[in-house]
Parts: sequence; structure tokens; C-alpha cells
Amino acid sequence: MKINEKNLAAFATSSTPVDRDGFLLKRGETNKGYQKRWFVLKGNLLFYFEKKTDREPVGIIILEGCTIELSDDEENFGFKVVFHGPGNRSYYLAAESQESMEGWMKVLSCASYDFMKLMVAELQKQLDDIDECASSNNFPNAPPRQRHNPFNRKEDATPQGAAMTVSLAHQRSQNLRSSYRPEDLFRQRSSTFNELHVTYGKLILDLCPIQPATKEPDLLVDV
Repeated sequence: MKINEKNLAAFATSSTPVDRDGFLLKRGETNKGYQKRWFVLKGNLLFYFEKKTDREPVGIIILEGCTIELSDDEENFGFKVVFHGPGNRSYYLAAESQESMEGWMKVLSCASYDFMKLMVAELQKQLDDIDECASSNNFPNAPPRQRHNPFNRKEDATPQGAAMTVSLAHQRSQNLRSSYRPEDLFRQRSSTFNELHVTYGKLILDLCPIQPATKEPDLLVDV
């Protein structure tokens, strides 16, 4: 694979987002001693500089086809980037604390393109499962709630009954108007209070006949 060093150097120090940066100890390939380096992680590219203020990295690790494992150097909180296969190199690194080591190992393990593909595939599978579950569970609609007015008469329960009631009331009113005339009530000025009471009482009973008591349906209360 050909790598354009100038483009990589420009990318390492550009204003693109940084996933993690900080100082780590790195063991040399020839010199087995540890040297302090400034590391910058951008995507699946791990740059390391001799100093934090340097403009060009001294090396780069492409985090593809590798695993992040603990090393035998427990005293220095060591871990390693292992490239599997014959002739491949492993990079030995060390952090300054247990917390820093765990943070670096976690972010490096998630940096590869293969890991991102697995995550996207898993998320897509979860979305498909949710869509399938939502489409298969056709919950029946709840029946509409009905509230009965206990003051309504049975004959008014339907639109047809209500129309019939209005028609009967109108006909009864017309009949009463033809049989009772106001001038007839006061034609005899000598009518006593008792006679007026009986006359008006009969008129009221004809207009509003007393209905026999019937048991009304219970009021349904929403809980």
C-alpha cells in the first residue's frame, strides 16, 4: 500500500476531530527501552510525535487487522497492538495509570473500519427486528366508551326515538291549543281560586303527563 507522507503529516496536525490524544510510553523495535511519545488518534490512524509541539509525526499505526491486548509489563500499565500473521510487528505501549490504560485500550479497539462495519450491521439488524415486531403485533382497537345519561328516557335513546318524541310533543301541543283558549278561562270573573287551580292543573297534566316510574340504566363511569 502506497502512503503519501505529506498528506498524512498534514492530516495529523489538521483541525479534524481527534478521538483521543495524550502521552504514552512506546517501546522501540530495536531499542527495547521505553520512550515518551505524544499520540494522536484520528479514526483508524494512530499518529505519534516525538514532542507535543512537533508539526510532523515520527510514525503512524494503521489500526486494521489488529487486536489490542494487555502486555506482560503490568508495572508500567502496559498494553500492545498486535498484528497477526508471520512477520507482522507488535507495538508495545504503556500508560501512566490504570484508568488511562483502560481508556486507550477501549478507544483503540473501536477504531478499526471492520469494527465500525460490525456495529452498523448490528444496529441495522436491531432496527429491522423492531420494524418486524411492530408490523406483526396488530393490537385490536379498544371499544369506544359509552356514557349513558340516566335522565334520558328510553324512547330518546336513538335518533329515531328522539324524532318520534318531538313529533308527538308537537302534536299534543297543537291539540291542547285547540281545546284550551285563554279567554275561556277568564270568561267567568266569579271563578274561585279552587276552580282556577283545578282548571290550570288539568292543563298542566295534559301538557306534561306523569310517566310511570321505570328503572334507568346505571351510569357508566370511566375508571
